[in-house]
Formats: sequence, C-alpha cells, structure tokens
Amino acid sequence: MIPDNTDASASQVPAAENTLRILRYLAGRPAPVAASAIARELGLPRSTVYHLLTTLAAHGFVLHLREERRWGLGTSAFELAGGYARQQPLARVGRPLVAALSDRLGESAHLAVMSGGDVLYIVEERAPRRPALITDVGVRLPAHLTASGRAMLASLPREQVRALYPHASAFPDRTGLGPRKPAELRELLREVRARGYATEDSEVADGLRSVGVAVHDHTGWPIAAVAVTWAGGDLDEAGLADAVSATASTLESRLKR
Repeated sequence: MIPDNTDASASQVPAAENTLRILRYLAGRPAPVAASAIARELGLPRSTVYHLLTTLAAHGFVLHLREERRWGLGTSAFELAGGYARQQPLARVGRPLVAALSDRLGESAHLAVMSGGDVLYIVEERAPRRPALITDVGVRLPAHLTASGRAMLASLPREQVRALYPHASAFPDRTGLGPRKPAELRELLREVRARGYATEDSEVADGLRSVGVAVHDHTGWPIAAVAVTWAGGDLDEAGLADAVSATASTLESRLKR
C-alpha cells in the first residue's frame, strides 16, 4: 500500500511560502532589517520568522549582523541571482550593448555579475589587436580587485560589504596591488561612490586598466556591471567612463521594461 503523504506535504507548503516571502522582502530592502520588522510587515509570528531566518542563515541565504540585531541577504542569494543572470536574460539583453560599446571605443568590454566575493564574467567582447585578457566568459576574479566588482560593491549596503570582507584574510591579491584590509576597501568604495564609476590599474593584470559602472534593478540593487579594459596609454578615463555609464543606463532601462 502506498503511504498517503498528502497531509505531510501540505504542512510544508506554508513554511516554503513564508521562506520565499522573507527572501523577497529582504531583497526589496535597501539595508538589513530587524526580525521584528520582518514579522510585523509580513504578518508572521516572531517565532516562525526566527526559525526560518536561522535555517536560511545556516545555508548562507541570509546573514545575521549580531551587533545590530539585523538580517540581510547572504552570499547564497547572490549565487541564485548570478545563476538567473547566466541562464539567459541579462546576458542576452546585455551582449549587443557590450558589443556596440567595444566597437565604439575600440577596446575590450565585458559584463559581469557578483557571485559571493567574486565577479563572474557572463559577456566578453574582445576588440581587435588588443592585448589578451583573462576575463573570459565563466571566469571568476576577486571582486575587490576589479572595476566591475568595485562598482557593484560600492552600491551594496555597507553591512553587506562588511560581511563579505570581515578581515584581512578575505583579500586575495594577484599583482601585489589593491586593498588589503577592510578600512582600505571602505575608502576605495567611498571614492567610487563620489566619482560615479570604479577603476582599477594593474591590479588584475600588469599594464591593464579598467573602468566599470554598476547596473541596478528596480530596487536599486546592483545586479551586474559593465566595464572596459585597455592597456596603459593616455586614454581619457573620464570619457571612457561616460561611455560605459551610458551603456549601463541603457541596459538598466531595457531590463526594467
């Protein structure tokens, strides 16, 4: 006789539904929030919210900022967002825009998403007669070293950045350049926010420079970044940044349609 699991299955539905509601709620907040606020806004018992948050935290989907008694999205949520982007929409919409940017500037251009503490390249357009790059599709690089990563990190809540880079051991380097501790990264990201775009110079590969601009969703969350890379020289960095920013803005508008 086949056991009847209907009741057991049905009992799991509210938990699954409430878990998704919590994740969706956190995704729409500009910063981590208290569990009491989640319970109040979603009309859930506090005990239920704490139980679900604890389970989500154990799997990396949320993180608990204990000193502030607040909860925010964790790195596993980034992985889901990156997986969605890789599966089609972001790459499909972004590819022709990145290609046009590369053609217009005569330099290599790319589109990347966050994946934990890394950036993952999902579109790569190589300009003719330009140096070979390591930023091929599917390549991961430490976010704090790349212009793309810095552009996205600068748009994240500070608590989220602190969770990704809690201490010096979270700062791998490639060429001996770049931030080595949280305070240096905070200052670098402050400059990115003030300037409106991110840069890197020989921190990924000797002699190569990049500028990057974040692409945001309708909530203001950085879902990707557009960047251009070139070899040294006296190119107009601000002019390149304007072109990259225009492409990022166009991509944002097309994704929101």
